[in-house]
Amino acid sequence: MDPMVTGNLAYLVLLLVGLVTFTFINRRQNIGQMGKALALWGVIFVTILVGVLLWNDLRGQIQPQQVVLNADAVSVPRASDGHFYLTLDVNGTPTRFVVDTGATAIVLTRADAEAAGIETDNLIYSGRASTANGTVETAPVRIETLALGETLDTGVRAVVNNGQMEESLLGMSYLNRFSRIEIADGQLLLER
Repeated sequence: MDPMVTGNLAYLVLLLVGLVTFTFINRRQNIGQMGKALALWGVIFVTILVGVLLWNDLRGQIQPQQVVLNADAVSVPRASDGHFYLTLDVNGTPTRFVVDTGATAIVLTRADAEAAGIETDNLIYSGRASTANGTVETAPVRIETLALGETLDTGVRAVVNNGQMEESLLGMSYLNRFSRIEIADGQLLLER
C-alpha cells in the first residue's frame, strides 16, 4: 500500500477513535441510542474506506476503454485528464501509452521497457530529447513485436527514456503508420 494512503488511513482511524471516545464520555446516559448512531457512522466510515482503497481498481473499470473496431481501426475515448491513452502489446506485454503528437518517436519508460524484456542496464544512452522538464538521455531500441488489437508491427524503432517519466509516449513515428487519424466528439479514431 502507498505510504501516503497508509498515513491518511492511520489519521482517519485515530480521528474516529477520538470521536467515539468523546461521544461515550459525553453521552453516558443514552448508551442504546448512541450505539445505533455509532453503528451507522461505522458503516459510513467502512464504506468510505473501502471506496478509497479500491478507487484505482474501480476507476479502470468505469472509465471508457479503447475499442478495436476491426483489424484496421481503433477508437479511443478522451480520458478525464484530456489525453488519449492506448494499450499496446510490447513484445507481448500490455503497455499503456499516452498518445503524443508532439513526440517524434515511441518513448518507453525504463519500467515499461524492462517489463517488455528489454535490458535497460546494457543500453547506451547516447541520444538527447527535449521535454517540458528539460533535456533527457535516450537509448535507441528495437521492439520485436508491437500489437494494437489485431494490427501487428515487427522490428519497430523506439527509444528508452533515462529520465523521470510517468507513462510511455506513443509518438509520430508510430502514428504515421495510420492512414487516418481523427479526433471528434471526444474520440480518437485510428485507421490503417
